[in-house]
Amino acid sequence: MKFLAIGALLLSTASALATEHVIKGASIIPANHKGELKKIGAHGQKYKDRRTVTIRSSKSDTDDISDDFLWGIKAANHGGRLILQKNKKYVIGKKLDLSFLDNIEVQLDGELKFTDDIKYWQANNFYYAFQKSITFWVWGGQDIKIFGKGTLNGNGQAWYNAFAGREILDSSNTFYRPILFLTDNATRVSVEGITQLNSPCWTNFFVRTNDVVFDDVFINAYSTNASALPKNTDGFDSLNVNGLTVTNTRVDIGDDCFSPKPNTTNIFVQNLWCNNTHGVSMGSIGQYSGVQDFIENAWIENVTLLNGQTGARLKAWAGPNVGYGRINNITYKNIHIENTDKPIVLDQCYFNINATTCAEYPSAVNITNITFENIYGTSSGAEDEVVADLTCSPNAVCSDIHLKNINLVSPDGGSEIICDGIQGDIGVECVSTTS
Repeated sequence: MKFLAIGALLLSTASALATEHVIKGASIIPANHKGELKKIGAHGQKYKDRRTVTIRSSKSDTDDISDDFLWGIKAANHGGRLILQKNKKYVIGKKLDLSFLDNIEVQLDGELKFTDDIKYWQANNFYYAFQKSITFWVWGGQDIKIFGKGTLNGNGQAWYNAFAGREILDSSNTFYRPILFLTDNATRVSVEGITQLNSPCWTNFFVRTNDVVFDDVFINAYSTNASALPKNTDGFDSLNVNGLTVTNTRVDIGDDCFSPKPNTTNIFVQNLWCNNTHGVSMGSIGQYSGVQDFIENAWIENVTLLNGQTGARLKAWAGPNVGYGRINNITYKNIHIENTDKPIVLDQCYFNINATTCAEYPSAVNITNITFENIYGTSSGAEDEVVADLTCSPNAVCSDIHLKNINLVSPDGGSEIICDGIQGDIGVECVSTTS
């Protein structure tokens, strides 16, 4: 009995301390308070009830609750859940370091929205040297779950307007736009059910991260200004990642739908729908001088690619002062492509390298063990009758590349497949541009 009394006293003291430090407008609800959890929309969710934290919502688009959000994340860390409630808006106006996470859930049922204060974010952000990337915040740690029916809103229109006419990979560009969701040094991250809206730049970027899973997510980027469309709003990008899974997801943006970048392995994509994108790309890799990059072990299945620039694509850099590496063991299977300029493409002169420069400084990225199986639909006709262009760089090895059940046609009914520099039989009739 004495031990029980001491235990009860300790629990009471801990509870009092937690209550004492609750900030204004917030609450901490124990997992066993079912009535209170139900009242705020946290009870009866797909996942088991946890200690649940609420914070105040924003009164307007300029009411920054960044400090409240950070407090809520810390209060929910180590086994709890932060809920952002339905029909409420939470405005973030300060950079946030969330690299300390451990066993936390964020239930996003409302709207989490970043300010579009370009001057502030240009000066206050987390910077990554890879393609001069910046982000509003960094999520890191382990066992991080984000789920719900709400929206993560990058508020990108002001960024689209300001970036019009620029290029992200232009060496003189110093106008950097934030990535909407970035993980760094994270393990076991899952995102489920939410909408990601109008990211200023890439939507998701995973760095030094293992075991990322996205399921039932909608990614959308659109502009209200016809002369300033979203640019570089990729759905998924990665760097030094092992284990990347995307399932049952829809992407409607103006750039790559899914695009793992250097040193990404063990990729699984299933039931992905992409509209108005640059397709599902492996790469680009080989950008930086003297650096070895690789992408290995990818299974891409049951994907729909509509109204795009490219469909199933492998891309590597060429030109002076680039790197080297490999793209190996990639399978594209059951891919439906419609009204797409280049349905299947192996591009080893990536980023507008002209033919003369590409020939003088060819890519040194080897592309091996690639399967395109049951790829069907239509091209846009932009490349006349060409529906697949597999052109290997003279500096690289391109081998064990196989096409099976390819049923792609141009608008006039033509179906030409180009294969240059590929070692061995690719499994279908193809023509060389040099013949």
